[in-house]
Amino acid sequence: MTKILLDTNAYTAFMAGDQHVLSYMVDAEVVYISTIVIGELFAGFYGGDKVLQNKEELKTFLSKDSIKIIDVTMETAEIFGELKSALARKGRMIPLNDIWIAAHAIEYGSKLITYDEHFKNIDGVRIWEYLN
Repeated sequence: MTKILLDTNAYTAFMAGDQHVLSYMVDAEVVYISTIVIGELFAGFYGGDKVLQNKEELKTFLSKDSIKIIDVTMETAEIFGELKSALARKGRMIPLNDIWIAAHAIEYGSKLITYDEHFKNIDGVRIWEYLN
């Protein structure tokens, strides 16, 4: 079963017509989106001038049957702690929200669809081939 998790920039790229993200979404059986990503999207929406339009588009996107919203669990929190500690030991800290997103990708056994290179610093995260 092909499972993917969209990062914030992958959702944004998809909404702008990115064919690479679209092809991964079409081939996936399940497309996860983290509540962390949704929070980042809302932050972006409120920083722009198309708040209502962006919120409506997100609502429509999230209502699709193949899209599954995932929340933080105790398992997510434990994975987050392990990842953050490992990154600190390596001296390769990344934004905290991205550690949460990576923890979700690991927890759900999904491939992370992102354009952020710093995810390569996290052991155990499967990243889509387009970034490699």
